[in-house]
Amino acid sequence: MSASSTPLALSGSRDLLARAAKVDATLAYSGYVLPRDRLVDGEYPVFAERASGAHVWDVDGNKYLDFILAYGTIILGHADPVVSAAVAEEIRDGFAITLRKRVQVELAELLTSVIPGAERVFLLKSGSDATSAAVRVSRAHTGRERVVRWGYNGWHDWCATRPGGVPAQAVSTFTYNDLASLEAEFEAHPGEIACLLMMPFEVEPPAPGFLQAAAELAHAHGALFVLDEMRSGFRMSLGGAQEKYGVTADLVTFSKAMANGYPISVLVGSERVMRTVGEVHIGSTFHVNGAEMAAALATITQLRDTPVLKHVEALGEQFLRGLDGQATASPVSAEAVGVPQMPFLRFTDPDEQTLARARDAFYTETIRRGVLLHPNHHWYICGAMTEKDIATALEATAAGFRAAEAALGDG
Repeated sequence: MSASSTPLALSGSRDLLARAAKVDATLAYSGYVLPRDRLVDGEYPVFAERASGAHVWDVDGNKYLDFILAYGTIILGHADPVVSAAVAEEIRDGFAITLRKRVQVELAELLTSVIPGAERVFLLKSGSDATSAAVRVSRAHTGRERVVRWGYNGWHDWCATRPGGVPAQAVSTFTYNDLASLEAEFEAHPGEIACLLMMPFEVEPPAPGFLQAAAELAHAHGALFVLDEMRSGFRMSLGGAQEKYGVTADLVTFSKAMANGYPISVLVGSERVMRTVGEVHIGSTFHVNGAEMAAALATITQLRDTPVLKHVEALGEQFLRGLDGQATASPVSAEAVGVPQMPFLRFTDPDEQTLARARDAFYTETIRRGVLLHPNHHWYICGAMTEKDIATALEATAAGFRAAEAALGDG
């Protein structure tokens, strides 16, 4: 592979990885969540030292403009001072108390005021907590067992993406943006489906009317319509994909950008459906901890009261336009895809070896130039980024295309 830049110094990451491989199961075996979750092995850092605003620094002192953003949990920017101050105050006052904290009520009131259709909320910790709670509530509410789902919905048995350790489940999926394939699932299991649970989109946005039609189809068959807004919530708009695409779900789950990096999630829905919470067992010692609630309250308040989400969208549009122009002009088979808030570059060569060679060359070059992009997962924009940051990123991606072209020439 030909590349114009110098390899990064990553000895600190390598040393820590060697130590971790002896004791940490998540680092002993690669690809435990995503294929190639170490990105381009040997080229990408594994361990970070700190983060601030739109940047992270690894343990070797290399600085990166961060487009992974903890897989979308960061919306305002790393270590946002307003959020940090709110959390610090909650910690000083004691955040793990048997009794409930005032912040729980304040956050619940805020959530019901900004999320379409949210009349009751159930605060939890992780995204898998919330989607699994949605499934349990749906099953209890409808008296049915089967689930139709689409997208990445977490790690519990009903949605695990790998078969190891998972018993057979009454769960099936369908083809996104293909209403006929969804209808076939309902027709194959009449009267059995408790809910249709799906992400509103992953890379491709929904076709006009698709989400509304999916909701109507679920309701016509007596099932609940559940949106998994882990990635889209508090990023696409204050009211998430529901607001953006004009659809209302019976239940909706949120996490990630909700608290700018702090571990909290929520299941929301109509009072009619959410009253079923009283009939099921969903609980954790840590669900009532106040620190994460304070982070969410501070984050959502800023998203509501400032133009940060418009800023994120504008920067994403700038990035996608530039990336699309580069992809169109390059002989490398690739296309800019996604929505502005979550852009991505998809390599499209039909030959797997050619695709892998171009992709690895591209991402090796961009990381060497200090831009942290994920090869296998869409990227994110945050409020701390600037137009200058986007220009810097586009300089790196332009160099990435040149490196990919050279790699294919060398091949």
